[in-house]
Amino acid sequence: MFHLIWMFIVGIVVGVIAKWILPVGHIGWIMTGILGIVGSFVGGFIARLFSKPADGSLVHPAGILLSIVGAVIVLFLAQFLGLTG
Repeated sequence: MFHLIWMFIVGIVVGVIAKWILPVGHIGWIMTGILGIVGSFVGGFIARLFSKPADGSLVHPAGILLSIVGAVIVLFLAQFLGLTG
């Protein structure tokens, strides 16, 4: 349970940074957290395209940076599709 709470807190931080980089209309805290979590998955996918993490590693070394990049990409796509306010 604590893992899910921690993941959401990190998601909020990543989402806030992404919204700071690419300003959009007002979206709430829950959507910001979801943005950060989805951005982390996108960033992890991008990281695995270029290099595999070490065997047994839980996170990729470029994790938080690529999570922010992934969140900005997701935010851009949401804005492009008209899903943000």
